[in-house]
Amino acid sequence: MAKQKIEKTNVMRLLEQKKAAYTPHYYGDTEAIGGVEVAAVLGQDPERVFKTLVTVAASGEHYVFLVPAERELELKKAAKAVGEKSIAMIKAKELLPLTGYIHGGCSPIGMKKPFRTVIDESAAGFDTILFSAGKIGYQVETGLEELKKVIRFELADVSG
Repeated sequence: MAKQKIEKTNVMRLLEQKKAAYTPHYYGDTEAIGGVEVAAVLGQDPERVFKTLVTVAASGEHYVFLVPAERELELKKAAKAVGEKSIAMIKAKELLPLTGYIHGGCSPIGMKKPFRTVIDESAAGFDTILFSAGKIGYQVETGLEELKKVIRFELADVSG
């Protein structure tokens, strides 16, 4: 596959602003939509490719979770991780007004406002992880130490 010139997304600009090392990945010239498909197109282990999920708790608070592409967010574990009684996925139509991102292009970096973010603890087992660069067709790869330069997050067992 020919090397595409990757256009910079706001996520990439924010990483650069904080001097956080990252590698951009482009898959926009494919039909890949799901995280597992994206991992396959990029030749990556789906356990290293994370999807960004936005939830709302019974309290009305919003939380962001990153889980490996081939796993699901376990809502009970997620609620426990953030000290809530229960949480649910937000409705797709609420995503853009809340975060500034569309479904399939949601990144934990650069949301309209910072939300408490929890990354599945499996991420600690990798030197780098991949997640959306804030636009469909783009992913960024970075290490957790680099990511800490840009957003606050915690690790917890939230997937199954």
